[in-house]
Amino acid sequence: MTDERTVAASAACAFLEFAVSRGANRQALVRRAGIDLAVLQDRDNRVPFSTYVALMRVGQELCRNPALALHFGEAVDCSEIAVPVGGAMNIDDALTLGNRYARLAVEVETVGTADRFTLVRHPGQLWIVDRRGNPNDFPELTESGFARMVCSTRRLAGDAPLIKAVHVTHAEPAYRAEYDRIFRVPVVFGSDKNALHVDETLMARLQFPSPSRYVTGVLRDHAEGLLRRLDSSQSARGRVENLIRPVLHTKDVTADMIAGQLGLSRQTLFRKLIAEGVTFQQVLDQLRHRLAVHYLISEKMSVQRAARLVGFSDPTAFSRAFKRWTGVRPRAYVARSLPPTR
Repeated sequence: MTDERTVAASAACAFLEFAVSRGANRQALVRRAGIDLAVLQDRDNRVPFSTYVALMRVGQELCRNPALALHFGEAVDCSEIAVPVGGAMNIDDALTLGNRYARLAVEVETVGTADRFTLVRHPGQLWIVDRRGNPNDFPELTESGFARMVCSTRRLAGDAPLIKAVHVTHAEPAYRAEYDRIFRVPVVFGSDKNALHVDETLMARLQFPSPSRYVTGVLRDHAEGLLRRLDSSQSARGRVENLIRPVLHTKDVTADMIAGQLGLSRQTLFRKLIAEGVTFQQVLDQLRHRLAVHYLISEKMSVQRAARLVGFSDPTAFSRAFKRWTGVRPRAYVARSLPPTR
C-alpha cells in the first residue's frame, strides 16, 4: 500500500535549515533526500512523509549527529514548522487545538483514536499520550516532538517542574545523556507508551499568553483553509467532516445523507472509514467534541448555544455527552479554563 501521508513544506524547510546550521552540506542533503527545492519555496506545500524521513536521516549522517532530531525539537519552535495557531487558555485547550492542526505539520496514523495526543488519567497521575502508530519505525519524530513540547512548556512554566517524566517506546540510544540534558526528568525507554507525565496541579495553574484576537483569527482562518485543502485531497474522514460541519446544527446528520453527497453507498462509506480506523459515529462524535470545546473556550459561547451548534436540542443530553468526552460537565470545564483570580 502506498503511504500517502505528507509533511508541511515548512517543517521540511525548518529541518533542512537546522541541519545546514549544524554542519550538513546543503547540496548533498537536498540531493540525497530527494527534496524538490521548488516545492519548499511555498511553505504551505506538502512533501511526502517518506521524503521527510530521508531528510532527517541523511541530515543525521551528514552532521555526524545521531541526536539531531532531539536537538531540532529543542531548538526550533512550533511556529517555525507549522501555522502558529494560538488562542489556547490551558493544556486541554492547547491539546484540542493541537490535535486539530497537528497534521498540517506532519500527518501520522493513530491507534485507537483520531486524536494524536490524549490526556489519560490514572490514579494520582496525568499523562499526555502520543497515539501515533508504529512509532519505532521513525523514533526521530517522537524525539523531536517531545523535545519541542517539553522545551515550549518550560518557556511557559519557567522552573516549575510541569513535566515529571518522559516515557518512550524505543530503545535507549547511545546518546542517552542528551535526553537527560534536554528533558531534565526521568526518561523511561522501552515503555508501553510514548507519553509525558505532567503535574496536574501545576498544569491547572499554567498561564498561557493572550495574543491578539485579530492575529489569532487570521492565522486560524489560514489554518482552516489549509485543512480543507488537505482533507479534500486525501482522507475519507476529512471529506466526511467537511460535509458534516456545515449541517451539524440541524441535528439531521445521517450516514446515508453524507454517503449520498460523496456519491457512495452507505456500505462503501463505512468500509472507507473503517480502513482509516474509525466509524461514522466516531467521526460525528469526535467532531462534536472538538467543536464544542472550541465554541465554549475559544468563542466563549454559552452552553446552550454550543449545544445547539453541535446538534443537541437538549442541553442536558449535551452536558452528559460533554462529560463523556472530557470527564467534566461543560460549566466545570469552562471554569477550569479561566485564569486564576489574584
